[in-house]
Amino acid sequence: MNSTSWLRATAAVFALASSASVIAEDSYPTHPVRIIVNVAPGGLTDVVTRLVAQRMSETLGKAVTVENRAGGDGLVGIRYVKSAAPDGYTILAAAGTIAIQPSVKLDPGYDLSKDFVGIGPMARSPLLMVESSDLPDKSLADFIARAKARPNELSYGSAGVGSTTHLGAALFFKRAGVSLLHVPYKGNGAAMTDVLSGRVASIFDAYGSSVANVKAGKLRVLGVTSTSRIASLPNVPTMAEQGYPNFSYYLYLGLVAPAGTPADVVQRLSNALRAATSTKELTARFTDNGLEPMTMQPAEFTQFLKQDQTNMSKVVAELGIEKR
Repeated sequence: MNSTSWLRATAAVFALASSASVIAEDSYPTHPVRIIVNVAPGGLTDVVTRLVAQRMSETLGKAVTVENRAGGDGLVGIRYVKSAAPDGYTILAAAGTIAIQPSVKLDPGYDLSKDFVGIGPMARSPLLMVESSDLPDKSLADFIARAKARPNELSYGSAGVGSTTHLGAALFFKRAGVSLLHVPYKGNGAAMTDVLSGRVASIFDAYGSSVANVKAGKLRVLGVTSTSRIASLPNVPTMAEQGYPNFSYYLYLGLVAPAGTPADVVQRLSNALRAATSTKELTARFTDNGLEPMTMQPAEFTQFLKQDQTNMSKVVAELGIEKR
């Protein structure tokens, strides 16, 4: 083969390889995409993910299914996706807990910065501090006064040690100078029965999870952790308005993929996510449920998760939560 023939053959090989790459990129996805939710059905993460998945499927042209793998304070689902093939067909939906667990677990079973890459956030939500309407408090000040008069007697529930609802509540009570008994559950939903009955004095919960019981008069809202009042509860003051300046706390929900997932696949998933969360229907649903829009590109969200893990490690240290 002369040099001219060799160059032509080489160019043909590169052209074929490039064409194959484009075809592979254009063909994703060729079958359904599965989103693993690391909490039980019915909670905020599960509900939001199902709404988003339905809309993402319209953009991707293939079904996007949701599968719950709860347990181990969310670690069961996280570890499952960590070990999945990095091909974009198995991804994870999780709350900010994914950035907290490494600071509260001796063996979380994953390294957030090494094992996952961010796809993007779905939304963020402030928390409501709620209690049973049967309890005597008429305001947050009343609750704090009771807690100060009875150190370590009043309790608060959470979605588990190291969950966003645990840290949000613990951080506020520390700032308020009161000591309460923490009662962890396997999700906020599991705790709500005891909160409604008054067996557990309070819980910090997302608006969407509590609104039905609030409207039914079964739960009393003592405050909201947002930086300003939320439109759906205009008469509920923020914690900052009630004597705790600069206190705010949000939980966020996002999608991540196993490390090694091709960048073009991650970008396609991110584009589908952004298309989903920007629809008028989903925007309205989020607003009605006290959620705020949150949009980032994959690289930005990956960096956000890394920074949040650093921030949460400082919060855990401030609260004196020991790894277990």
